[in-house]
Amino acid sequence: MNLPENRFKARLRAGIQQIGVWNGIPGPHVAEMLAASGFDWIVVDTEHAPAELSDALPALQAIAAYPESAALVRPAWNDPVLIKRALDLGAQTLMVPMVQSPAEAEAAARAMRYPPRGIRGVAGLHRASRYGMVADYITRAEEQLCLIVQIETPEALDRLEEIAAVDGVDGVFFGPADLSANMGHPGNQFHPEVVAAIEGGIARLSAMGVPAGILTLDEAFARRCMELGTLFTAVGVDFGLLTGAAHAAVTRFGPDRHVP
Repeated sequence: MNLPENRFKARLRAGIQQIGVWNGIPGPHVAEMLAASGFDWIVVDTEHAPAELSDALPALQAIAAYPESAALVRPAWNDPVLIKRALDLGAQTLMVPMVQSPAEAEAAARAMRYPPRGIRGVAGLHRASRYGMVADYITRAEEQLCLIVQIETPEALDRLEEIAAVDGVDGVFFGPADLSANMGHPGNQFHPEVVAAIEGGIARLSAMGVPAGILTLDEAFARRCMELGTLFTAVGVDFGLLTGAAHAAVTRFGPDRHVP
């Protein structure tokens, strides 16, 4: 059996824009619906969601039925144990939060690689290797693995080029919520200083040829980021999409109603 191709990584390298969404509701059903809706990439979130890493497995299995949608897993932290377990579950792309230095990016990259290039623990019979049926998995796994690091602090922004240049980093994602809070503007992702920092960061990555990504629920800002060079742009969160549609349904049948 051949090593499965990482479509998300291939499209990043080809410079193809990919539109994504956040999956925070555990279980296979929502993940499957998002994939069926046509999103290019879906983040299965175990950081800011009521989901453990084991909850990612049914989501990965559901998304796999839709070849045009790629699943990313976000572990709760830049922890080699969490990274190892996510990879063994079959995740090919990881989004690692709160990476603030080249050393932290290097640690994430090493956690994704088998020795001698890394520290990933070796097991033969797991979903990633198709339960041992990919005969050369251990020697070739790295070819199809993709590491996205999140930039969420001013300190990380100051070292953006150094972080992005780390061997094994395939893309850099800007987290506007944490970034705005850490810049002294909690809850205000569109403060001019935050917007300028993100737009400048995207431009800096574009100059390096490193793919940039972001999550924003503001359509105008999403399009602006795409114009500046983001190649993986998330435009929704399942909780928000559900809440928005539910509220809209209620208000259509009672214009004077309000959310308690």
